[in-house]
Amino acid sequence: MQPDYGFYQSAALPVVEQQKVMRNTWMMLGLTMIPTTIGAVLGVHTNLMFMALHPFITTLLMLAVMFGLFSAIAVNRNNSTGVMLLLLATGLLGFMLGPILQFALHFSNGAQLIAMAAGGTGAILMTLSTIATVSKRDFSFLGQFLMVGLVMLILASIANLFFHIPAASLAISAIAVLLFSGYLLFDVSRVVQGGETNYIMATLNIYLDIYNIFVNLLNLLIALSGNDRR
Repeated sequence: MQPDYGFYQSAALPVVEQQKVMRNTWMMLGLTMIPTTIGAVLGVHTNLMFMALHPFITTLLMLAVMFGLFSAIAVNRNNSTGVMLLLLATGLLGFMLGPILQFALHFSNGAQLIAMAAGGTGAILMTLSTIATVSKRDFSFLGQFLMVGLVMLILASIANLFFHIPAASLAISAIAVLLFSGYLLFDVSRVVQGGETNYIMATLNIYLDIYNIFVNLLNLLIALSGNDRR
């Protein structure tokens, strides 16, 4: 999921204001890890069989709820309500990690796979954030390519909900890791360049990049490195 709509863009800010937006974004991003972790723990200890048995319906409901929250965050991006809605959204997204975390933990090395996915996601975040910040290059040219890739990825994911082709699932996850890594570079660059002037929206966009990288990286690790089930 990537709510990076064009109407969030605005004129570039002075350097001091850009730095303030970047600082607030990283602080807020760190804060979102708290409700995400709480939601994930609750999700792991909740019976989510309905989500596993009805993936298509679950996906539609999830998208409806989350995009409703994203729209509400955008409307309230300049006040404290936006912060509260952002924390609520990240808590729900953490809860939605329940099924894949439960599945991973059924493997004897499940905890290690989750740690590896988290470590890999962190490494990607640090590397691409450093590139965007240190190089100060404008990566806005990636926007159109990424949007086309996102639409194709969504269509492929929906199709695979019906066909359940394992090889296609692996390919989709691999492409998703690359795609959202590109989005991460794009979104951090927008903050650095002053293209995104609101730290709440910047946090939401970067958070979703990280979230999607983690989920798809974990999918790949489970498929390629999962040991015998417990």
